[in-house]
Amino acid sequence: MNDSVESPYRVPFDGSFELDRYSTRPPPDAPDRKGLKAGLTEAVDELADLQRILYAHNHHAVLLVFQAMDAAGKDGTIRHVLSGVNPTGCQVFSFKVPSAEELDHDFLWRTARSLPERGRIGVFNRSYYEEVLVVRVHPEYLRAQRLRRAPDLLAEGDRLWEERFDSIRDHEKHLARNGTVILKFFLNVSREEQRLRFLSRLDEPEKNWKFSVADVEERGHWDSYMHAYQEALRETSRPWAPWYAIPADDKPFMRLSVARIVVERLRRLDLRYPAVAPDDRARFDQMQRLLEAEG
Repeated sequence: MNDSVESPYRVPFDGSFELDRYSTRPPPDAPDRKGLKAGLTEAVDELADLQRILYAHNHHAVLLVFQAMDAAGKDGTIRHVLSGVNPTGCQVFSFKVPSAEELDHDFLWRTARSLPERGRIGVFNRSYYEEVLVVRVHPEYLRAQRLRRAPDLLAEGDRLWEERFDSIRDHEKHLARNGTVILKFFLNVSREEQRLRFLSRLDEPEKNWKFSVADVEERGHWDSYMHAYQEALRETSRPWAPWYAIPADDKPFMRLSVARIVVERLRRLDLRYPAVAPDDRARFDQMQRLLEAEG
């Protein structure tokens, strides 16, 4: 089950991931702006072709998971990378604060309802990983989940996070065994770049709607978030569900990097349009002669 795409940004499968070794900036030999734009156009066109065959082939589903700090560029990356894909073959879900109904179920329930069908690309803009990221940084959120644990929820020695990593690994392996291709992208933005993007949202009136006071307040927990991300990626990057820590300080480079990984992984599926059975072919030939005779 190891068809993962080789990349300098792929998180190791052996638990050795260290976030501070992964740059938030493109490498020195990255293409210039013109090259990035041309590369993305080429990748988007190929992805559109591959998605059409994926839909017709109807044996695999594709799940793309995007996680990042605020202002890292999740929405824009999803929009640009999938801009050429037929909407009937693509589903995008954004997971915000859980509803009361969702809190009455286990933490995987709300995303499991939105998994892509065979033949389609599903996108999770945030996901079940929020339960080992934002909830780990803010364990007080656990109180709304009514877990069967000690009153303080996280007593010394509690294995909640290890158990959730176990559940995620099992969940993803089950999906992979049953034909779902899983690619997970951590858009790795720096704290300074996030600050500049927040200022841009304040300086430009057309971006004011994107600004959230809560997002700025969360910057005070930056180190805790980086620890949570490192642990989550370290514990759940596996050959059947790899993580990629993509440099996110440069949006065009980030988008191209994501697009190329998705395209390369779909290439490896050896997708084909369904073959027509001999009996159907004979019937098709008959219908063709009838249609041509009408002209």
